[in-house]
Formats: sequence, C-alpha cells, structure tokens
Amino acid sequence: MSTSVNRPGTWTFLTHHARVLLEIARDPQARVRDMAASIGITDRAVQGIVSDLHQAGYVTIDRVGRRNEYSLNLDAHFRYRTEANLPVRLLIDMFAQHDLPKSGAQAPPG
Repeated sequence: MSTSVNRPGTWTFLTHHARVLLEIARDPQARVRDMAASIGITDRAVQGIVSDLHQAGYVTIDRVGRRNEYSLNLDAHFRYRTEANLPVRLLIDMFAQHDLPKSGAQAPPG
C-alpha cells in the first residue's frame, strides 16, 4: 500500500468527539454553529456529539438566557480500555498548551 508523500491521508488522530470537547474547553459559551464551522462538520453532527458527551458525563449544559454554557468534567476518564485510567484533563491540557502564545511572544491583550 503506497501513498503519495505530497498528498496527506484522510484520517486524523483526533475524533470529532475529541475536537468538540476541545472547542468547548476553548470557549464554554461557543455556539453549535461556530463549533461546527471550526471543526468542519455539520451543526447536526455537533449537536449529536454534544449530546453524547453530555450523556456520558463529560459535559454539563446550562441554559443562560438564549444560549448554552458548557462545563467539562475534566476528571472523567477516557472510554477506551487502554486509556480508561487516564482523565480527559490530559487531552485538554495538552491542547491548552498548544493554544498558548509561543515563548517570547506577547499574549494578546484582554
């Protein structure tokens, strides 16, 4: 099986569930449509994933006015058996570090 060096494959390491979880971690007041646009999936797909994450105890949803505000259960553990002893906090922390300004760069104001 050979693939072109210049053409990346279609698979990625992170699932859409992980990407939605990360979007919520980045902005707990994010709208479904904004998460969908950022990830590149449909609003309906994000709604289903948020529902999955909520039902599994990873996300709490609070209605604030006309919007939802999400909070994460960072102590919830991964679902797959080989990572079941690890909290999702590790994933969030890894990507939170990724989102920080590079060393030597100034943080954006506010």
